[in-house]
Amino acid sequence: RHEREILSSHGYSKNQLCLWKYPSLVKVGELTGHQGRALHMATSPDGSSVVSAGADETLRFWRVFGEPPLAKDEKAGLLSGGGSLLAGAPLGGLRSIR
Repeated sequence: RHEREILSSHGYSKNQLCLWKYPSLVKVGELTGHQGRALHMATSPDGSSVVSAGADETLRFWRVFGEPPLAKDEKAGLLSGGGSLLAGAPLGGLRSIR
């Protein structure tokens, strides 16, 4: 939504997710961690994070696209002490659930 990049998932031989710059389709990076091929991906509602499900029966959470820009009313709510408790909580790179 706020980045001009595409994330793709792959199987053998590296079982990685690849990040591509759009529209040039130059590979920006690879995300590795699955022991089996990456089967599914889904994005968070704000578009900053991705979860991938692998054939190794794990879910991996990735912070890929950074924080989305805040709207003016969201900024005002955070400055006045309102807003979500999770608003500033980082995912910390990679988390895995098995």
